[in-house]
Amino acid sequence: MNLFLGMLKSACVVALLLCAVGGPSDASAEGKEINIGRAVSVAYLPIMVMEERKLMEKHAKTAGLGDITVNYVQMTGGTQLNDALLSGSVQIATGGMTPFVIIWAKTHANIRVRGLSAFNSMPLYLNTRNPDIKTIKDFTDKDRIAVVGAKSALQAILLQMEVSKVYGPEQYTKLDSLTVSMPLADAAAQLISGGSGVITADFTVPPFSYQELAVPGVHTVMTSTDILGGPATYGIAYTTSKFTKENPKTSTAFISALREAIDIIDKDRSAAGDVFLRTSKVKMSKSLIDKMMADPTITFEQMPQNVMKYVEFMNRIGTINVKAQSWKDLFFPSEIYQLQGS
Repeated sequence: MNLFLGMLKSACVVALLLCAVGGPSDASAEGKEINIGRAVSVAYLPIMVMEERKLMEKHAKTAGLGDITVNYVQMTGGTQLNDALLSGSVQIATGGMTPFVIIWAKTHANIRVRGLSAFNSMPLYLNTRNPDIKTIKDFTDKDRIAVVGAKSALQAILLQMEVSKVYGPEQYTKLDSLTVSMPLADAAAQLISGGSGVITADFTVPPFSYQELAVPGVHTVMTSTDILGGPATYGIAYTTSKFTKENPKTSTAFISALREAIDIIDKDRSAAGDVFLRTSKVKMSKSLIDKMMADPTITFEQMPQNVMKYVEFMNRIGTINVKAQSWKDLFFPSEIYQLQGS
């Protein structure tokens, strides 16, 4: 009896030690299935390459996680992505900068959503068919400007930033009444058709900006680069603190897979454009895709750029109530911290 109790006691001690030091069961404790949400634009090309090349699965196996199932879920925009992340229907969201900043601030005191990595920088274009509109001062009450989400989408915030510069800091909402929430593809189709639709202008992203500007009579009023004074991060991957804590190897595998996807794109941008055509199902000619992929202002990189300009503006106007001291406050500690972000 004493021998049995001694053996039982020893087994319990070993089990406790294994739990304390993170024994061999740690890797198997991580999830075997992950859902990654994304929207549709060329910004998400690294995510599309990850999907087509099964890079997440590759890096998960290298990390000792074995075979995992990765599902890529297409969504219309940042609000839907954020709702999916908070509900747990996706574990990693890849979306635009300002929806990320909003959920970062909203969850700052509880589940703490943070960024894993940036992955794209590119300009947004405010396009119109109206030849009389040369600057934002030329918009009238008769105009309607399409944005993905009024008052929260990246385009909406950029418009407020420009209005703030032109009309004064307290007048940042002056053109809010002209904005209309509309999916990117729908807005492009309406502006291109030139029919009697609601919108007269579209604040959009590649490839939709390229489709619009290929139509005679459509011109650009301004770009996000004009507003911000330089290039800025558009696409960012983010998740909850709970996910990274429970799935540290999966989180690291995602960052590594993203880095490999960016390397693949940079080695052959034309071939990467073919991946975009196959995955996005956007109807575009190969020549227009090649023109877009040759655009030096569209870059794929993990270094965050100009994110603090969004954070500081959104905090000033009250869209978020958390003030970050550095861009690093928005990201989980990782190799990303070694980059010269801003």
